[in-house]
Amino acid sequence: METLLQSFPSFGLNLKLKPLLLNKRKVSMEISSFSYKKFLHFALEETQLHTHLVPSPLQEQFSCVKSMDGKSELQMLSFQAPKIRYYRSLSIECGDAMQVLDFAVFPEPEVDLPIFCANFFTTASMNIIVLDLNPLHDVIIHKDYKEKYYKSLIPLGLKYAELLPWGGKLTSESIRFFSPIVLWTKFTSSQDNHEIVFSAFMDYYKAWLKLMDQAAPENNASQVALNCEAQHKYLTWRAEKDPGHQVLRRLVGETAAKDIINNFLFNGIKTLGSKGFLDYFPEYRCEDGTINQKRSVIGKSFQSRPWDTGGNFIGNDPR
Repeated sequence: METLLQSFPSFGLNLKLKPLLLNKRKVSMEISSFSYKKFLHFALEETQLHTHLVPSPLQEQFSCVKSMDGKSELQMLSFQAPKIRYYRSLSIECGDAMQVLDFAVFPEPEVDLPIFCANFFTTASMNIIVLDLNPLHDVIIHKDYKEKYYKSLIPLGLKYAELLPWGGKLTSESIRFFSPIVLWTKFTSSQDNHEIVFSAFMDYYKAWLKLMDQAAPENNASQVALNCEAQHKYLTWRAEKDPGHQVLRRLVGETAAKDIINNFLFNGIKTLGSKGFLDYFPEYRCEDGTINQKRSVIGKSFQSRPWDTGGNFIGNDPR
């Protein structure tokens, strides 16, 4: 861009535009040097300090997919381990245009651990970040579950909530799947912001691994069944309503996207339960029996963080 500006010195806009264009170039350079690969490397190395990972049976089928235009590559990894039913990541790199990370760790039903969730979307100008230990059981209803897993983590959540402010409206249907320490934010791309997100990712994942180390497998068959259904409900919601699906469909087409969503990203839909989306969320049923495609049917949303500094829910009842 500097060369382009120097080629047109007779245009009086040169001095005014050059700082703006150089700033855009700086942002672009920062994005091109940024990669979510270090997040994945950290997660793998850190996990192996706590447990023994083995490749998932899905790894052979889902490893690398080229986008329809050949400009992007979808890289997938999947593992399993004691207490970990399914560890998986999907990363997408589209050069300077877009980078995506969808990383999750699902516990075995014998432990009621939260689900580790990191969904990051980055372009040259904008980042959309969701990082959480998604509760297996609704923390608004189940106070004992909130106390068990989140009481000690509230200071960690408050630390990063200051650095990564609330990102705006979040639907009441979605809020039930988040914890008091969720980080939901949007920000302009910069090296400083990316480093904060990486630091949060590391701290949150270390916290999850510590919880995993401490978790004792459940022997009560009825509680295991409840855990299994709770995870199946979560998977069913994400497979149907996750907003990131649009990116997948645009990159690889409807058929391939559906395969990745149902069989890789949210694996367990077919094995952990038999209920369908409308069984769990009947409010989405249309008159003709189909699923309402809207993200929200209740119509409520949370413009600001609906938990106080003690981790107590202060929004209206989301249901």
